[in-house]
Order: sequence, then structure tokens, then C-alpha cells
Amino acid sequence: MTVTLVTFDWVPDFPRGFVRDFRVRWTLEELGRPYRVDTVPNHPKSAEHRLMQPFAQVPVLHDGDLTLFESGAILLHLAEGSTLLPKERRAEVTQWLIAALNTIESASGTWMQMVLAQRMPAFFGPPSGDDVIAHALKAVHTKLAPLEQRMSEQDWIVGDFSVADIMMVDVLRILDAENVLSDHPALSDYVARASDRPAFRKAMEDHMAHWQEADAARARQEAQVG
Repeated sequence: MTVTLVTFDWVPDFPRGFVRDFRVRWTLEELGRPYRVDTVPNHPKSAEHRLMQPFAQVPVLHDGDLTLFESGAILLHLAEGSTLLPKERRAEVTQWLIAALNTIESASGTWMQMVLAQRMPAFFGPPSGDDVIAHALKAVHTKLAPLEQRMSEQDWIVGDFSVADIMMVDVLRILDAENVLSDHPALSDYVARASDRPAFRKAMEDHMAHWQEADAARARQEAQVG
């Protein structure tokens, strides 16, 4: 059955490649499951969007009569009954998927928000001081250290490649882009290994094509208004 993935109609350049619809696209590609994409306005948020997602965030998934938000819940739902969530290791895979969100992304997200506030205070300000940002980054490295140890000894986080790897790698990718993983070579290799999967490459191609098409649509609208 084809599912519908809901994401924003447009975002500026800086979050492209990291909007969280990507982790859903990647999972769907790994599963070989067909899907279509629908959109909601990024700004202003719509009442329709809030009915689907009370915090007006993305992604949202429609699967038959079921509507889900929160990327962790979506990935676990999609992976159910597949090799991405093997029955014999379901609890462990779920544990590491939640760790990606609650432990790694919570720390890295706090630091990243501070970095973005320094770079783009109009979007994310007011900026924090350098010492506060350095303290937040130290907390990120503290969380990454045990993960580095684990991934220095294995290719995937729990046995074979699973939905936990999709979530963990997607969380780590922004740190890799910011060169934070230079102190964690096993994690850098982990991200590179996962990013080389055909499903990852296809999902990223489609993710970026979506924003390019959004740019073209905005250009056509502006031309009509002009």
C-alpha cells in the first residue's frame, strides 16, 4: 500500500538535506515501499497542519486510516515486521533508536541551535556566548564517546543494519557536516558507510529534488504576481 509522507512546501537553503522527512524517505527506500509526498505550508502554519501534527512540525505519515507524527514513531511503524526491526532483537533496536533521539539528538540539537543563533540571529537569536556554546559542545562529545567505542567494534549498532542505524546516522550527519566527528573516527566511518547505501542515495536525491521543485514553484508564483 502506498503511504503519504507530509513535509514542508519549502524551506530555505540551510536545513536542506537535514529536514526530518529524509529519515522517513530513507526507511521507505530501504523497505522498497512506494510513497507519495504531500506538503504543508512552512509559514504561516496552517490549521490543517496542526490537526495532523499539534506542534506544526514535519514529518507526518498517512498509512491507510492511520496518521502518525514524530519520526521515531513513524520509523518504528514502517519497520515493523521487516528486517529493519527483527523480532528477535526488537527491544535492542528500539532502545538504540530512542537513544539516538533522547541522548544524541537532544544534546546535539541544543548545541546546533546555539551555533545557528550565532550565524543567523534573525532566525535563531539571540545568540549565546562562546563559553556557553563550548560547554554545550563538550556535552555532545561526552555523549559521543561511548558511541564511538561501540562503533569501533562493529559495522552496525545492533547486529545487521536496522532502523536504529537509520535514525542514529541521520542524527549524526549534521555533526559530521559541522566537523564534530573529526574527533570520533569510528562514527565518521559509520556515517560514511550508511550514506553509501543505495537507499540513502536515492532518498537524498529525492529529498533535494523536492526543494528544487519548490524553488521553481515559488519562482513561477513570483513571476505571475510580477
